[in-house]
Amino acid sequence: MAQRRPPRPRRKDGGLIAVPISPPLQAKVLTVSDGVMAGTREDRSGAALVTRLTEEGWEVADRHVTADGDEAVARALVSLAEGFSGLIVTTGGTGFSPRDLTPEGTRAVLDREASGLAEAMRQANPAKGRLSRGVAGTLNRAIVINTPGSTAGAVESLDALLDVLPHAIALLADRPTAHPA
Repeated sequence: MAQRRPPRPRRKDGGLIAVPISPPLQAKVLTVSDGVMAGTREDRSGAALVTRLTEEGWEVADRHVTADGDEAVARALVSLAEGFSGLIVTTGGTGFSPRDLTPEGTRAVLDREASGLAEAMRQANPAKGRLSRGVAGTLNRAIVINTPGSTAGAVESLDALLDVLPHAIALLADRPTAHPA
């Protein structure tokens, strides 16, 4: 008699839980904030992203802080992406204040934009998502996503993509992967 495989684990909403591909999924978190850089604000959204990624089985390889501004963001992203295959999540700088230039700094260094990822993040919270200017795309072998600086907004945006990111990262790394049905 053939043995049955155990059922795949499922989330409370019935969706399948992402099973990490080999090698383990890696992420880096970049907080963009003049206040955090100066030590006058606590990095709550960066910490929340690290917690959420770890809960989902990701290995957080680095956590970095940079000042607001397009040039600072661009430099930090290029540095984080060098020799890295995985996810780079930024938090902060996606709003409308004069120094909120994370999308501009990100666009300056992206190889390709992934507008579907950015749209999915905005749809995670239709009311407040309309205020986000965040972008997403590829830089070398990394996927970069811009999330808001609020803790809830950052985690909601990440959650909107967690089911598709392993597949996208495998494709970007040119690893064999089955296309989702």
